[in-house]
Amino acid sequence: MPYATLQDMIERFSEAELVRISDHEDTGAIDADVVASKLADADAEIDGYLAGRYTLPLTNVPEALRRIACDLARYHLYDDRATEQVQKRYDDAVRFLVMVSKGHVQLGVDTGGAAPAVSAGPQYYEGDQVFGRSTLKDFTG
Repeated sequence: MPYATLQDMIERFSEAELVRISDHEDTGAIDADVVASKLADADAEIDGYLAGRYTLPLTNVPEALRRIACDLARYHLYDDRATEQVQKRYDDAVRFLVMVSKGHVQLGVDTGGAAPAVSAGPQYYEGDQVFGRSTLKDFTG
């Protein structure tokens, strides 16, 4: 299962930008094959960081990884022409993946790659009353 799709890239960065960085044949359209290749590169890069901590492929793609995959693919689409912003987003993505690989950041999936079971919500225990008229009578005069 890919971490991101062409549509994810369009939603994040615009069709115009993707045409500019993928259309090497000057057709005026996004070269879907070029973008797919860079998304596959991003998937491989992400898997390299996750492999020691999670069972791959993940059955559910966390939104954080979708964003990371888009940033990595975009950086690779720019090749050696990456802007400062594109470079920074790539560097941030790699830092995030390093933190995940070290266990400092959790993805919200179990180590098998599935979304964890959702609990019924917080559990409350009323317990015994600690303060009340009878326990505070010595202080009220």
